[in-house]
Amino acid sequence: MAGIQSWRKPDLHERPVLKKLNDGLHDLRLDAGLPSARAIRDRIGKDAKDYWIVNHQAVLDTFQRPDLPKLGRLELIVAVLSEDASRDNTRGEVKRFKSLWKQAYDETVTQASVQPPTEPTASNANEEAKVPTEPADGQHNQDAEGTRQQSAPGTSTRAKTPPDPDQAAPHVNYAEESLKGLIINAAQALWDDKDALRVFLGVVRRSEGFVRLADAATERRPANATFYGVRSREFEVDASPARHELITLRRLLNERRIKSSLSFTDLGKRTGVSSDDWIRWYTHDELPRRDAIVAFSHVTRLTLEDRVLLLGLWDAAHEVLETQRRFEALPTRIGFDEAWSMRESATPRTWALAGVAGEEQRVYGPDLATGTAPAFVVTGPPESGRSTALVNIALSLLAAGIRVALAAPEASPLRELADRSGVVACFVRHDLRTDELEDAVLSASPEEPVIVVIDDADVLAKCEAGHLLKSLVQHGFQKGTALVVALREDKLPLCLGWLSETEKAHRGLLLSPQERSTGNVIGVRIGDSAIGRPITPGRGWLHLGDGKLMVVAVPG
Repeated sequence: MAGIQSWRKPDLHERPVLKKLNDGLHDLRLDAGLPSARAIRDRIGKDAKDYWIVNHQAVLDTFQRPDLPKLGRLELIVAVLSEDASRDNTRGEVKRFKSLWKQAYDETVTQASVQPPTEPTASNANEEAKVPTEPADGQHNQDAEGTRQQSAPGTSTRAKTPPDPDQAAPHVNYAEESLKGLIINAAQALWDDKDALRVFLGVVRRSEGFVRLADAATERRPANATFYGVRSREFEVDASPARHELITLRRLLNERRIKSSLSFTDLGKRTGVSSDDWIRWYTHDELPRRDAIVAFSHVTRLTLEDRVLLLGLWDAAHEVLETQRRFEALPTRIGFDEAWSMRESATPRTWALAGVAGEEQRVYGPDLATGTAPAFVVTGPPESGRSTALVNIALSLLAAGIRVALAAPEASPLRELADRSGVVACFVRHDLRTDELEDAVLSASPEEPVIVVIDDADVLAKCEAGHLLKSLVQHGFQKGTALVVALREDKLPLCLGWLSETEKAHRGLLLSPQERSTGNVIGVRIGDSAIGRPITPGRGWLHLGDGKLMVVAVPG
């Protein structure tokens, strides 16, 4: 392991967005097997004049310097590491890091606008090409780029000495000091209105950096501050996925509280729920307890209609938050082999691995030899991981000794399984003939089934073998055949010839669904909590025909 090195991370605690970008880079390098700077440089390659496009020191600077890297360099490094890490969506990874870079750029501009002016420094235009005193990776720097930038004859290099602590200017965070002034002035103005003061200080306590200041402002009235507030990100928190429901619920509660002339202190006494809890719910994107809503309804003597409205909002917000919690509990990354080892010993041979549930850390999938029809549908928008889900299903069937026939009319990782033992055929044309499909499934029987797995099935919706594909579903239990298909969400509904037959199975996998109607193809209704989320490869909803949707992660 002497060739593998762990690179230090820069101190970015004051720049959370840039820290997120840098941490993501280090994690990506870890997944890629910790390649050296020269290995990354070599993978990026040289330009037309045989110069390195990015030298190895520039690679190191991207990971180790505490400032924003160049966007073009970042994109090249991310693309290389994503390929080495076997990430399915290299383009998506590059887009994700580009989005983080833009956020970090905005953060840099915002912080620079409140920093004091600094003395001009020497130009660092050639800094990228300088040769480090101790070359990285334990080798001498022989890069063409570094060779061209060697020091001119006659120049001397001054030894760097640490600065004198007594002469160094103290670092002042002007944004933080201005915010302190804003908090102090607001606390002073609200001192006589205790309810308003507690609400305000509840907001202040969202930031750990101002908790002590909030505590001090609670105990005694502060004096006037000399700094005044500026625009800052200090109070910003991640928006709740149930923000719409919570805002509506908070507004209705507050309207009825004011109408009943109840302060938070009064509300705490009459409902049996502490005023601190009511203030916290009012100042945070946090869902109140259900019993608190019920107590509030009694105290304010709400009508039956208003009670139903409040509890309905509570139920909707609770569903969204529970969904978010289950998604967060999913494993961030899991391979097929690890997931396959989680299956139960009594799993049927025709069982297919579809996903892993985070809370139980168990694998789930359909038994293609049971149910209302021998079929399973995988759907989702582009770049949601449909092909990866099909590969897992095919691998699980092959591992159990089940023969499979593959069809991938468009470029798909499913084609890479063509040479595996147990694959009886792999069709790659934009048409599928009846005779060739008949040959593939001719020997199928209930004892030795053949499962047909099709990626981009919408391309074959009107193929010649359509009637035979329909028959595979209609008579699959008797003949020992089953059908697993994947298609894009925007190609729905399944009014595409033989594909409509797969709806009868009432089961499937919805990856990052964007439309409510998507659930119809797997026989289940989906609510607002399941749709419209950002497209996340390998994250979705599994329905196995029991009417329940399960949040799962697709291995890969």
